[in-house]
Amino acid sequence: MGNVNVAVIYYSSTGTNYQLAQWAEEGAKNAGATVKVLKVEELAPMAAIESNPAWKAHYEQAHNVPVATNDDLEWADAIIFSVPTRFGNVPSQMKQFLDMTGGLWAQGKLANKVVSAMSSASNAHGGQEATILSLYTTMHHWGALIASPGFTDAIQFSSGGNPYGVSVTVDQEGNMAEDVQEAVKYQAKRTVTVANWVKQGNQS
Repeated sequence: MGNVNVAVIYYSSTGTNYQLAQWAEEGAKNAGATVKVLKVEELAPMAAIESNPAWKAHYEQAHNVPVATNDDLEWADAIIFSVPTRFGNVPSQMKQFLDMTGGLWAQGKLANKVVSAMSSASNAHGGQEATILSLYTTMHHWGALIASPGFTDAIQFSSGGNPYGVSVTVDQEGNMAEDVQEAVKYQAKRTVTVANWVKQGNQS
């Protein structure tokens, strides 16, 4: 497998999607990819962050994680997104990042990027799948190629093995109700594999 550049881009308020991003990084690296883990810029006021101890703790924990830019998107052959749901949609922080990609889109530089997404919510049917599909709508406009995990591996039949992308339920203490670590790693591996096929096809 040739070298594939993967950007794992996430938004996380209390740390769940940061953890998913780290597992995705591990899975992609195990598949031979070069990986960057990147966060989107926090837009919430500090007063809101400081009002929630878990949010403030993660804000400080992720202080040194680089902020994603359009240059990272151009560099990447594949992009794995991880976001919590906000009323069945992507958080405003991620939406702002996506809305700023028009220049790359206009130049055709987002076409044929291989993409995949993961999500979380505080209850089992809290909009995880709708959030992933909402994010994929933007990817269709990019002309990106969606590498959803589907049911392409036995891990998909266990907890968290959502065919659209890993989804997880998180309680008020930040504990994940499903063991999704291996499903995340598999999704990352599949994303790298598909990106490698695309990259080899473009070079042939």
